[in-house]
Amino acid sequence: MEQVRIDKWLWAARFFKTRSLAAKEVGAGHVAVNGDRVKPARMVRVGDLLTIRQGFLETSVRIQSLSEHRGPAVVARTLYEETDESLARREQILAERKAMQPYGQSEQRPDKHQRRKIRQFLKKE
Repeated sequence: MEQVRIDKWLWAARFFKTRSLAAKEVGAGHVAVNGDRVKPARMVRVGDLLTIRQGFLETSVRIQSLSEHRGPAVVARTLYEETDESLARREQILAERKAMQPYGQSEQRPDKHQRRKIRQFLKKE
């Protein structure tokens, strides 16, 4: 196999949960091959550079191997290699986001007591 559809490869490499979700993201312009926006039917080859935007993160990977079948995560990780710039940029962004979170504030929902205080505060306005 010399080439495979990009949506199949992204699904097999476990960047997206379903192939239809991968096709949707490629069609929306969140995936670029060698710097160009592509359609889901675009064929990719070994050595192509993919730029994948997922939320606030942008990942650049070089294709090492092709597959049309989804396998275990360990096997999927061998299909690509993330670039050094991408790794550094991702670590920097994650560190910045962690630093921006207020100290002592957790990511959990307010409990009953906190919800009452929020309602009381909103009623005063």
